Amino acid sequence: MKYKLMLAVMSAQIFLCGCSEKKGNKVETQYVKTEVAHGASGVNSLTFPGKTKSADDINVSFRVSGPIMKVYVKAGDHVRKGQLLAAMDPRDYQTQLNATQAEYESIKADAERIIAMYNEESTTASNYDKARYGLEQITQKLNNHRNQLADTKLYAPIDGYVQEVLHEGGETVSAGMPIISMFGSGTLEVEINVAAFDYANRDRMNTLYCKFDLLPDEIFPLKLSSMSAEANSNQLYTVRLRFAGPYDRTKITPGMTTMVYVNFEQESSSAIISIPSTAIFEAEGHSKVFVYDTKSQTVKSRNITVKRLHRDGTAEVTEGLTDGETIVVAGVHHITDGQKVTPMPKSSKSNVGGLL
Repeated sequence: MKYKLMLAVMSAQIFLCGCSEKKGNKVETQYVKTEVAHGASGVNSLTFPGKTKSADDINVSFRVSGPIMKVYVKAGDHVRKGQLLAAMDPRDYQTQLNATQAEYESIKADAERIIAMYNEESTTASNYDKARYGLEQITQKLNNHRNQLADTKLYAPIDGYVQEVLHEGGETVSAGMPIISMFGSGTLEVEINVAAFDYANRDRMNTLYCKFDLLPDEIFPLKLSSMSAEANSNQLYTVRLRFAGPYDRTKITPGMTTMVYVNFEQESSSAIISIPSTAIFEAEGHSKVFVYDTKSQTVKSRNITVKRLHRDGTAEVTEGLTDGETIVVAGVHHITDGQKVTPMPKSSKSNVGGLL
């Protein structure tokens, strides 16, 4: 009897040890979210923040230096081409012109006398040439000083509106220094800035349009007007787009913000794979993804080449993946190479959030 009791206790201990070992060796299942990688579409759509500007957006400046006597306009004024905008103190230029005028009269009288003597063969050809060239030189000098006096008045080069008065009366300015900023009352443009990659693919821009928060239900087609050939300090290229259709000039004015939508036609979409950017991680100096093997239910890391990242959370991959492969798109930082994982079940439309 005692022997049977000991045998029963030992059997129970063996059974419990066996159960504990199985529980201790059990590997907890790691759930991950997966998706099938697919080829990118033939059109790549991007959005850019933009701002409306007049096609005739200019700064007006004096061609001479000196103190401003008076500015005749203010911000917001509508001006006509040829209208007086500002005037510079003309005193110094008037004095200069008076002196040159007197010099001109003296040289002109001498030149006319020598030319008359030459016609009568009373002087040499050398004296004649000196008189003729001297008269021509003083005439050009006189015209220059007349122009400088005239340039002390600043006139509107176009019909438009005064955007900003940059300098007021009493200030001394240099030639070419902007005095008044103005924009034309005609055509509007939209200005955006694009990265070097988009600049290099500018020939594949095939559809452009913009939308305004003020007019949410309207779409305004655009067409390329100009593009800078040099990047700015932020390594971006300035692109100006014209409205390709009608628009209400009373509602859309210079300085308004807008969103510009640009479709780029891809050069070879079959070789480009589109994946969520959350699938990408960095390791060993390379961009990688985890590819899921449905047979072994394990993941294997693979090097990829990323062409570009999009604002919508997707990425274009040119090397390392093929159309139809299953990759891990969430949880990549919680798994290791060769680990066995379980894909999360797909939620149906009738089971929102996977609650049922």
